[in-house]
Amino acid sequence: MNENQANEPAAALAKGSVETISVAELAAKLALGRPLRIKLGMDPTAPDLHLGHSLTLKKLRDFQDAGHTVIFLVGDFTAMIGDPTGRSETRKPLSREQIERNAETYRAQAFKILDRERTEVRFNSEWMNELGVRRLIEIAAKVSVARLLERDDFEQRLEAQEPLFLHELLYPVIQGYDSVALEADLEIGGTDQKFNMLVGRELQRHFGQMPQAVMTMPLLEGLDGVRKMSKSYGNYVGLTDKPEDMYGKLMSAPDKLMVRYYELLTKATRDEIAAVKSGGTHPMEAKKRLARTIVTEYHGAPAADRAEQYFESKHQRREIPASTQVYRIAEDLWICELMKQLQFTPSTSEARRLVSQGAVRVDGRTITDVNFRFVPGEHKVLEVGKRRVARIEP
Repeated sequence: MNENQANEPAAALAKGSVETISVAELAAKLALGRPLRIKLGMDPTAPDLHLGHSLTLKKLRDFQDAGHTVIFLVGDFTAMIGDPTGRSETRKPLSREQIERNAETYRAQAFKILDRERTEVRFNSEWMNELGVRRLIEIAAKVSVARLLERDDFEQRLEAQEPLFLHELLYPVIQGYDSVALEADLEIGGTDQKFNMLVGRELQRHFGQMPQAVMTMPLLEGLDGVRKMSKSYGNYVGLTDKPEDMYGKLMSAPDKLMVRYYELLTKATRDEIAAVKSGGTHPMEAKKRLARTIVTEYHGAPAADRAEQYFESKHQRREIPASTQVYRIAEDLWICELMKQLQFTPSTSEARRLVSQGAVRVDGRTITDVNFRFVPGEHKVLEVGKRRVARIEP
């Protein structure tokens, strides 16, 4: 068997990744003839997983289907530091209560894609809480400050004279040590995690372990078409979003994302993707097919049917669904206060912003006057954005 033939199983598993360091190393690990330990580390910084996370989770599922074990590592200890990756400022740490609540939600959502039987759920507080200062210093001594400052985001912050704190420098060291503690054979993550995963390789060498292979997955652009999909940016589609919300969010994505979303989120053929790229498939039809495909994957075909019908009636035919919740108010009310009471906005300032942006409609008419008052009986329907709607009666 030549080298190319020996690497074929590894190359097949690496398909769809941005980079694998290295396919030959992964092939050597596969040749060991035992289930590999595949690490995915996620800090529970927000309670929802989204379609961006699904790219990595599906790759992990590929390894599970090939007989390997996935270690879903919840970074409950590192979440108390705050991952500085891609940040132009220090990330605020989370409380223990937030971490535990988010971690529980993470696990439930991850099993929408992962096989429970081949998933080992771990928390890095298991070893980090027991490590002690002396041991942490010994680990930190294995990585130079010059190496840590090679990170683009650290370098950019220093150039901009933004503060960079010592605990942030420790973050990649601790994430790297997780690979030592778990004896990981392979770590998978987004391209923005490459530096941290390579630190894991270095530390494993120092501790006499065979260094993990590293596989980076694409970062999915969010619905704004600019930044990566993220809950903190508000440009995400959550794995547990309601079918109508998931469908509606995908329909709001800019046309320029369609090819990218088809390539990364569906099993569309080359010909189907080429038709989307060339305009052979009408942009509206391409979006509807994409939205239907993804809603079907996470909620089933009947739910996708209902979501599509809801979208068409509400947004294409401008109908207000009969199932829309009815609210009652006794007297006329300032539009911004009404939006707050209905929990359509978290604050008066946000309500004012939405009105000024033309995102608020009363009975189908766009309202731009921030002093507008909603009069029950005279006015009947309030819409905020594309997905918040209420019938209002006296």
